[in-house]
Amino acid sequence: MAPDRLGTLMAMLEQDPSDTFCLYGIAQEHAKAERLDEAVRWFERLLELEPSHAYAHFHLAKVLERAGQVKRATEVLERGLIAARHAGDAKAANELAGYLDEITP
Repeated sequence: MAPDRLGTLMAMLEQDPSDTFCLYGIAQEHAKAERLDEAVRWFERLLELEPSHAYAHFHLAKVLERAGQVKRATEVLERGLIAARHAGDAKAANELAGYLDEITP
């Protein structure tokens, strides 16, 4: 991870606060650094702007699972699965469904 990647993404986001690419990157940087609460906050901000972003659902669920919030992660995956199917994104739907199967008893 480049030391200034988060700073670069934040600067880019200042130019366009609705840039979902930046929001995703910021969330991922926080997740990589184990700042799970921050990662959740940024993924949720992204999903407010783009509720159909399947991989934001996927990675938000991963962060929630790491934070011990499996029930919430399951809910996020279910919403993401609906969004992916609605968008016709079979690949994302399969990945979300597979992960959902992994974490549900």
